[in-house]
Amino acid sequence: MLQYYKLQTASCCNENNARRLYTHRVFSLGNKSMRAITKILSSYLVVIVVLSDFGGILGQNIAWAETSAPPKSLVDDQAIKTIRDWLKNAVVEISVTSQNKKYKAIAQSEVDSLDKQWRAERDKEDQPLIAAILSSPLSNYLTQIQAASGGLFTEIFIMDAKGLNVGQSAITSDFWQGDEAKFKKTFPNGSSAIFVDDPEFHEGTNTWRAQVNLTVSNTSNQPIGAVTVEYNLTELARRRAEN
Repeated sequence: MLQYYKLQTASCCNENNARRLYTHRVFSLGNKSMRAITKILSSYLVVIVVLSDFGGILGQNIAWAETSAPPKSLVDDQAIKTIRDWLKNAVVEISVTSQNKKYKAIAQSEVDSLDKQWRAERDKEDQPLIAAILSSPLSNYLTQIQAASGGLFTEIFIMDAKGLNVGQSAITSDFWQGDEAKFKKTFPNGSSAIFVDDPEFHEGTNTWRAQVNLTVSNTSNQPIGAVTVEYNLTELARRRAEN
């Protein structure tokens, strides 16, 4: 039996609603139900990603397609502010803080075990760990943010203080990001840390993309985790050229 309370959009999800949604959301899943839910979620996420990519295809700049990447300077203060604005939603702090408490005393060997489990589940029908993360209120919220971006964001995921995924808009290759630059160059370096990775060309859509990584902080400006947002630089450049 699964009781599911759908998370509303950022504009209508105030802190009290977010806390109520988060607190009363109960999971009691059998293997058969888990497989069914995972398949449904996977199909939904594929649709979201395809729609996001399609937006990028429509707005691509052919001159950049295979020659040179748009400059990283496109990810300016305004681009960062866009991310910080939707990170203020209460569901972000509630979700990350809750997982930080859950895994506060976890040993590195257990982190490695969870990461190994995640990787193994990607090739299986029974995916309890993946399904639990993808069906969380935070993942639901991030999926809505990506869909509403119209192709500007092609992937979003948020990590806790250990670098473990808390919520995401699509299935990542691994569960633990703590050994990667996206985490090492943000969370340990304070609430204002930003790391923009080098652009990479996405052949499927002929677009350039760059991962923008920030520290996630609570309302007291204390670091609690990190976020990775993959920006479609080709689409960002198109929008800037129109303005």
